[in-house]
Amino acid sequence: MIQQIYPAPSHSYRYELNKDMQFAAAHYIPAEEAGKCSRVHGHTYFANLTIAGDELDECGFLIDFAVLKRLVHDRFDHRLLNDDTELFDSKDGSRFPTTEAVARIVCELVQQHLDTRPNRPRCIQVFLRETPTSYVIYRPHPEVRHER
Repeated sequence: MIQQIYPAPSHSYRYELNKDMQFAAAHYIPAEEAGKCSRVHGHTYFANLTIAGDELDECGFLIDFAVLKRLVHDRFDHRLLNDDTELFDSKDGSRFPTTEAVARIVCELVQQHLDTRPNRPRCIQVFLRETPTSYVIYRPHPEVRHER
């Protein structure tokens, strides 16, 4: 993957890791207003996940890079995103497989897994490039951190 500098989210965590990956997927936006995008077409998506936290796990990781790849790449690569009706919905505009929604859903899927980890890392940013000239950044609202 080509080296790229991504916009850095502001945070106060001690550790931050970034995982780059790509996946090829097709989709369509089920709305006439989407123009050409209402027809099935594909992209090679480039994603960067930013994970942050204060504690490392028993292996010295925030999260193993391979786990992030399984969560995202294995779920989306060589798929028609619209077929994943667990994640996407052709009747709910907020769940059409737009780049914005895919970035949000990637963040939510990763965070669901991170929530099971004893060190409780956070997915604080998903950068998702759909084409060489178009990308989305999704940052979930920061949650109130409670000191242990």
